Amino acid sequence: MTDDTVNLPDDAEEAVIASDADDSATMPQEAGVAAAADSDLEAALENVAAVEELIADVDGDDTDEDAVEALAEAEDIDPDGVLVESPASSASDDGGDDRDLDDEPDIEVLDEDELLDEEPPAPKPESPYDRPGKWYVLHTQSGYEKKVRQNIEARRASMNMESRIHEVVIPMEDVVEFKQNKKVIVQKKMFPGYLLVRCTLDDDSWYVIRNTPGVTGFVGAGNKPQPLPRREVEHFLQVKDETQEKVPKATRATRQYEINETVRVKEGPFADFSGEIVEINEDQMRVKVLVNIFGRETPVELEFSQVAKL
Repeated sequence: MTDDTVNLPDDAEEAVIASDADDSATMPQEAGVAAAADSDLEAALENVAAVEELIADVDGDDTDEDAVEALAEAEDIDPDGVLVESPASSASDDGGDDRDLDDEPDIEVLDEDELLDEEPPAPKPESPYDRPGKWYVLHTQSGYEKKVRQNIEARRASMNMESRIHEVVIPMEDVVEFKQNKKVIVQKKMFPGYLLVRCTLDDDSWYVIRNTPGVTGFVGAGNKPQPLPRREVEHFLQVKDETQEKVPKATRATRQYEINETVRVKEGPFADFSGEIVEINEDQMRVKVLVNIFGRETPVELEFSQVAKL
C-alpha cells in the first residue's frame, strides 16, 4: 500500500500553521462587527417606532408641526432647531417653478409726502336743473325784464308762494363790443323779452305768475307750459365744470358797423366825406370805406374811431 503522505519542507509547514492561526483570529472580529451592525439597526428601528408612537400621541391639527415636536422629543433637542424643508422650496429646487423674478410687475410705492401732495378731485358743481321744481320760460314785455322779475318776487312774498315759486332769472351772456377804439366785454340779455322761472307749477302758482304785471304768458305748446330739458337749462344758466381744464370763455362779438352801411368820416384828410363800408377788420378795429373822390369811388382804410354812423 502506497503512503500518500506529503512531506513539506519546514518553511512551508510553518507558513501553513501561521495562516491557520490568522484565520482563527479574524473570525471573532468579523462576528463582532456583524453583531454591532445588527445592534445599530435594532436601535434605529426602535427610534423610528418611538417617533411614530410620539406622533400618534401628540394632539393638534397641524401634522407637520406635530411631526417636528415628536422628532425633537425623540432626539431630546429644541423643536426650533429642527430644519424642515417646505414644499414650495422643494418645488423651486426641483425646477418646478421657473418664473423669472424680473417678469414680476413693478409696483410703485408712494411715500407720505407724495400722498399728501395729491389733491382730491374737485366736486362737480351743482346743476340748476337738480334744484327743486322745474324751469319754465316766460314771455314779457321787451325792456321790462328786471321790472317783471321784481314784480314776480314781490307777489311771491305777499301771497305766501315761496314754497312753490323758487327762483326768477334773466339769462345773460358776455358780449364783445368796441368802445372808444377798444374791445370791451359787457353782459347783455341772452333772450330779450324772456325770463326763466323755477317753480312747482300748479293752479295757484300758475295764477300768481301769469297775472303778474308785464307777463304775457308761458312758452309752450298751446296753453300748456313746457319745462326746459337739462341741456338747455345748463346752457342758458352757463354751468361751469371745475373738473375740466379751464379754457377761455367763448364770447359773442357784436359788430359796431355792418357791411354796405353808409358812414361819415369824422377826422383825417377825408373828414366830412361819406362812404359805404365794404370791409370790416374786427381784430385791428379798422374798416374799408368807398369814398367818392373827384367822381370816383376810392377805397380808404380808417379806424373805427375815425367814422360815425349817419
